[in-house]
Amino acid sequence: MYDIRWIRENADAFDRGLQRRGLEKLSSSLLALDDQRRAAIGKSQAAQERRNALSKEIGKAMGQKDLALAEQLKAEVASLKEQVPALEAEEKAAVEALNAQLAAIPNTPLDEVPDGADEHGNVLLHAHGTKPEERGLLKGVNDPKEHFELGEALGQMDFETAAKLSGSRFVVLERQIARLSRAIGQFMLDTHTEEHGYIEVNPPLLVRDAAVYGVGQLPKFEEDLFRTNTGHWLISTSEVTLTNFVAEMIVSEEELPRRYTALTPCFRSEAGSAGRDTRGMLRQHQFEKVELVSITAPEKSREEHERMLSCAENVLKKLDLHYRVMTLCTGDMGFASQKTYDIEVWLPGQKTYREISSCSVCGDFQARRMNARYKTRDGKGPFFVHTLNGSGTAVGRALIAVMENYQNADGSITVPDVLVPYMRGVTRIEEAA
Repeated sequence: MYDIRWIRENADAFDRGLQRRGLEKLSSSLLALDDQRRAAIGKSQAAQERRNALSKEIGKAMGQKDLALAEQLKAEVASLKEQVPALEAEEKAAVEALNAQLAAIPNTPLDEVPDGADEHGNVLLHAHGTKPEERGLLKGVNDPKEHFELGEALGQMDFETAAKLSGSRFVVLERQIARLSRAIGQFMLDTHTEEHGYIEVNPPLLVRDAAVYGVGQLPKFEEDLFRTNTGHWLISTSEVTLTNFVAEMIVSEEELPRRYTALTPCFRSEAGSAGRDTRGMLRQHQFEKVELVSITAPEKSREEHERMLSCAENVLKKLDLHYRVMTLCTGDMGFASQKTYDIEVWLPGQKTYREISSCSVCGDFQARRMNARYKTRDGKGPFFVHTLNGSGTAVGRALIAVMENYQNADGSITVPDVLVPYMRGVTRIEEAA
C-alpha cells in the first residue's frame, strides 16, 4: 500500500518502480483520482463549515429579532442539509476509488534487485555443496526416481485414495513416510526456536478479510485462496497470521525485532497452475510449511533479511542437501516484496532445482495496510515497522528432497542423520511388510 502523498512528491521514482515490474506508469491517473478525492473532501468540508457559520448567524438574527433573516438562513441550512448525504457519498466514492487502485499496485523493488521479465532473469547469489551424484551418494542408483515413484513403490504414498477423498493435488502419507514428514517439521521448528531465536506459535488457520488484506493477498489474489461459508479465509501460509500480530498496534522499539515461527497446514487453490506439476507432491492444495516472520525497525530490515536467509539455509545444511540461492528479478518477485531470495534444492529424480524456500523483505508495504507502527526509544513516532517473511522451509518439498537425495538402489530411503532421533532410531525406510 502506498502513501498518495509520497507518490505526489516522488512521481517519477514511483513510475520507474512500476516500469521495472513490467507495469505502465500510474502516477498521473492516481494523482487525478487524488485530486477528485481532495475536491470531494473540500466540498463536503465547505458545506459543513457553511452550516456551522449559518447556525451562528441564525442565533444572531434571532437575538436581533430579525425573523425574516433567520428564516432565510434556516432555509439555506435546510438546503445544505439535503446536499450533505450526496457530498458525503461523493467523498466516500472518491476515497474508495483511490484506495482500490492503490491496493492493487505491487511493492516497489529495491535498487539492487536485478531487472527481468520472469524467472529467467533471476541471478545466482551462491550455492551450497554439490549434487549427490557428484559426491558418491546415490550409489548404484543409475536412474534416480522421483519421490512419487519411490513412495508408491514403498506402499507409503497414496495418491489414488487421496483423489477418491478430495480430488487432484492431494496425497495420503502412511507409516514411516508419514513419520518422516512429521520429523522434518519438528526438526525445523526446534532448529528455529532453539538455535535462531524465533518464538514458536500455533496460530489460527481461519482468518478474517483484514488479515488477508494486510499481507497483500486481497483483493488481487482472491482466486488463489479458499474461503469458508462463514466468510473466513483458510490461510495460504502462516505469514498471514504471524505478520498480523502487530496489526493496528504501536509497539516500542525495545520490542523489535519480533521473530515468529509456526508449523501449519497451508491451503492454496493453485489457480493458474493447470497442467503444472500434476504428478506428486510439488504443488498441492494442502501442504505443511514452517514459516518465519520478522517485524523490525526500518534501518534493521536489510540485515534481518540476510539473517532470515541464513536461518532457512541452515536447515538444508543440516539435512546435507545441495541447494542454490537465487536473487529474484523484478518480474518474478511476489506482490508485497521489495526483494526476495529463493532457495532452490536439487532434486535428482527431476534432475533440476526446485524452490523450497522464499525469503522476502517487504519494507513498510504490509505495515501500511495493517497500520502497524512503532515508537523509537526516545519517544519519536509513531513510524511504520518493516515486515519480512520466509519459508523455513516447506515441509512437503523438504520431504521430496530427502526422499530423492537419500534413495538407495533397492528403493529404500536412508534417513538423514539429523532426523534419526525424531524417527526414534529408524535409519532406513523400506517397503511396508
